[in-house]
Amino acid sequence: MNLAVKNIFADLSQGAAGEEELLILRANSSVRIERIVSHRNSSPPGFWYDQDDDEWVIVLRGGATLEFEGEEFVEMNTGDYLEIPSHVKHRVARTGDGTIWLAVHVK
Repeated sequence: MNLAVKNIFADLSQGAAGEEELLILRANSSVRIERIVSHRNSSPPGFWYDQDDDEWVIVLRGGATLEFEGEEFVEMNTGDYLEIPSHVKHRVARTGDGTIWLAVHVK
């Protein structure tokens, strides 16, 4: 067996404002785990995520504001996590520079 320890904070992008980097850490037919690094990012105007899968998300570093359909805003800071059920429309209103997320999508 060849086990390799990896670090969630390794190889972070130093992107410019508005950029986002997504790295799939693990995926199979039931689950997808992603690391997302956001640099003062926001969803495009009028864009809404409407996902088929439930999503569990945690902010590992930094902060962000999510907007849900109906103009509900949720502030998230380091250590905060949230479960977003499938087909709940949401968008990223804004993130801080170098915000690091862990997102788990479950079918």
